[in-house]
Amino acid sequence: MDVHHLGRRICEEIADVLSAVDERSAERLIEAVLAARRVFLAGLGRSGWVARCLAMRLMHLDRTVHVVGDATTPKIERDDLLLVCSGSGETPTILGVLDAARRVGATVAVVTACPDSTAARQANLVVHLPAPTPKARQASGSVSIQPMGSLFEQSLLVFGDALVMRLADRLGQNHQDMWQRHANLE
Repeated sequence: MDVHHLGRRICEEIADVLSAVDERSAERLIEAVLAARRVFLAGLGRSGWVARCLAMRLMHLDRTVHVVGDATTPKIERDDLLLVCSGSGETPTILGVLDAARRVGATVAVVTACPDSTAARQANLVVHLPAPTPKARQASGSVSIQPMGSLFEQSLLVFGDALVMRLADRLGQNHQDMWQRHANLE
């Protein structure tokens, strides 16, 4: 298959995943972001990089945002939101972060391909992106033409951008408002 055909197939897979997302769970996540004093994002590997993309856009919406593991990340507190991005929902480091947030009473949201995972069971709210990650493949039998967790990570990126667009609308902000907060130390 050529690159054009593969690209179309990848886009179709992402569209299929996003069309299966429960809109009520996405709305609950939007409400949690709006209600939080600060939003902390956590993820590892490629999911972690996508979490950073979402953190950047939330900052462009004038939210106070931190990425777990950065040197400048403060302690999480009761009125904060921890947003975990984890395909498997079983990464030990992520489970430790989730547990620490729960101990202080912070709200925990998980975006995952595995709604029956440990992280999902311990969260206050879950958004299920039904992408066939290696663990999710075993449970559902679904497959992707892509390797490993690529479909989850791509779907997470597009879901995050759609979430930001919904948040911008709710906050009465437009693209120009967001550009005003773009980094100027580049």
